[in-house]
Amino acid sequence: MLRCRDGSLYTGSTTDVERRCALHNAGKGAKYTRSHGPVEVVYREACADRSAALRREAAIKRLTRSEKLALCR
Repeated sequence: MLRCRDGSLYTGSTTDVERRCALHNAGKGAKYTRSHGPVEVVYREACADRSAALRREAAIKRLTRSEKLALCR
């Protein structure tokens, strides 16, 4: 999970968190982060495989903002 310059949170999945964060900060990531960057990593979680990662991403996206912030602590 990334925190954007404006305090908003962005959730995504990747195999290389540092590389993906650098892409977001270079303006080559998701459209959302291009207009809300720069970003910083505030939460990461390892998953067994891509399928599990995508399911977890979807579950996190369904959380409320306060629940997401609790994950970051």
